[in-house]
Amino acid sequence: MADRNADEIKRDIERSRAGLAEAVDEIAYRTNPKRVADNAKQSLIEKAKTPQGQVVIGVVGVTVVLLLVKRFRKR
Repeated sequence: MADRNADEIKRDIERSRAGLAEAVDEIAYRTNPKRVADNAKQSLIEKAKTPQGQVVIGVVGVTVVLLLVKRFRKR
């Protein structure tokens, strides 16, 4: 490793610091709970609009209705 003067070392430290700050900001942005929830909600809405999503919703709906009917008949 070549000898470096104090100014070069300071520049390297500043570049590293700036890169680290950028990485921390990106992590904070990606893991923001509201943003994560909004992305998950949007993803579920998009999947529910597909034919496969419609089938899943239908099956779940029928199952819930059948379970409710069974429960009320027992009373």
